Amino acid sequence: MPTIIRKPVHALMDTRREILHTISWQVRSSLWRPPTDIYETDESFIVRVEIAGVREDEIEVAVENSLLRISGVRSDAPEQRAYYHQMEIQSGRFEIVAEIPIPVDVEQAGAIYRDGFLTVTLPKLITHN
Repeated sequence: MPTIIRKPVHALMDTRREILHTISWQVRSSLWRPPTDIYETDESFIVRVEIAGVREDEIEVAVENSLLRISGVRSDAPEQRAYYHQMEIQSGRFEIVAEIPIPVDVEQAGAIYRDGFLTVTLPKLITHN
């Protein structure tokens, strides 16, 4: 199971995010974004990412402030290729960032990688009025 990394709020992370946003056209050009579903149930906020062919130990899931970041690497097949007739399968580093619009219990979060899909489940925080 991929590990969920919980990071505290740091000014350095905010600065890093601002810098990456400012130069995103340069940074993002080497990253690809896998197909992603983001939805809610009555109990949870869920992010499902299609990343077939990625080794489980190459996936990082992190929650910072109200952002969920999923990143990793899909290696390209090492065999020799003289010419491509079609090339649609992306490889290399990938990253998705999803805003978490509701209060969630990060300590109870879970991630499952099965059949080429990573599903991150963040239980909604139960507030007592």
